[in-house]
Amino acid sequence: MTTFLIILACIITIVLLISWAKFNPFLAFLIVSLITGWFLGIPLTKLSASVQKGIGDTLGSLVVIIGLGAMLGKLVAESGAAQKITRVLMRTFGEKHLQWALMATGFVVGIPLYYNVGFVLMVPLIFSVVYQYKLPAVYIGLPMLAALSVTHGFLPPHPSPTTLVLQLKADMGLTLLYGLLLAIPAIIVAGPLFSKTLKHIRSTPLQAFQPKTVPDNQLPSAANSFLTALLPVILLTITTIIPFVTTLSGVSLELHQFISDANIVMLISLLIATFTLGIFTGRSIKAVMDIYGEAIKDIALILLIVAGAGILKQVFIDSGVSETIAESIKGWQIHPLVLGWVIAGVIRVCVGSATVAGLTAAGIIGPVMPMMQVNPNLMVLSIGAGSLLLSHVNDSGFWMYKEYFNLSIRDTIKSWTVMETIVSVMGLIGVLIMDIFI
Repeated sequence: MTTFLIILACIITIVLLISWAKFNPFLAFLIVSLITGWFLGIPLTKLSASVQKGIGDTLGSLVVIIGLGAMLGKLVAESGAAQKITRVLMRTFGEKHLQWALMATGFVVGIPLYYNVGFVLMVPLIFSVVYQYKLPAVYIGLPMLAALSVTHGFLPPHPSPTTLVLQLKADMGLTLLYGLLLAIPAIIVAGPLFSKTLKHIRSTPLQAFQPKTVPDNQLPSAANSFLTALLPVILLTITTIIPFVTTLSGVSLELHQFISDANIVMLISLLIATFTLGIFTGRSIKAVMDIYGEAIKDIALILLIVAGAGILKQVFIDSGVSETIAESIKGWQIHPLVLGWVIAGVIRVCVGSATVAGLTAAGIIGPVMPMMQVNPNLMVLSIGAGSLLLSHVNDSGFWMYKEYFNLSIRDTIKSWTVMETIVSVMGLIGVLIMDIFI
């Protein structure tokens, strides 16, 4: 009980420091994380190491992707490619159905793309629609982000569900098939239906992604705009499919592993965009690099906030909070699928990382799976759904959404946190329904 109280006090303090005392979010995270770590029993001599590891592990996997993605997004906006894409989408689907078009795009993009890559890649597209057609940013953008979130938590080849499949001895193909069946209703409810209640939320997205109005005769072609903006998706999809259609070994295997890395994909995409949307449209290399420089300035604070969330996550991990909480509810007499969802959900709320929550829950459920009469594919999905529950201030995704959309913490909770929770609950409901028939 003491551990729960410490975590609750930690979360409340962070919220109050940022929203009431107007602290810089990074400073709030750093100060509260140090105090919380000490209260949770981490020796003072090791707290600094937790801070460094938290920043390193979080930014190590994000800083290149976020940085290159911001540069690509800025160029897509400045070149008029976003304007061209928006016009094509609006003409094809119409303004009434634009939400559904963006949601479908997010789902397709989210299957091969890691969440953070997909988020950074697709947010400029959302903003271009917002600025050009004066539509509410949260209302328009949330369905696409719901789709990205579902693919991240439910579907292989994303890291967490893929690892869960291996740990719980499930079948990758069946898990993907069941996951797709669960994903569609979850996305619809958490996306277009829920976002109808959010039209009143005022949001002024980052000016970095506000596209300048480019004369029609200077716009890049539709093919150039779509192919360049979606090139990371195309490259990652191709590199994901290759191992299934041919056998790789030796140099070809090493080359494939190198090129398929998300950081390398983003770098290749940006280099190509430098020519297709930069040099070939009449801009000098210096002008393109100036655009990239401005993009980095715009996301510097976001990187610090994400780093702060990483510090808090690492403090919880190093203090053994996840294991303590999981063990305390392990003996609950409830349906195995609900138990897996609850364990993952509680860890998610306390630790912040969906991946950590999923893998920790699997480590607890895995050893007792043989004693449970439950389909392992459904257990993977149940744990995956639980790992998305109630995203809040200790989740880097919460802060990326808040800062990109320039929202208050209150409005972030009302939109992002509730959306993630709807996805999680819909996933559990779907799993329990499927369990009746499978």
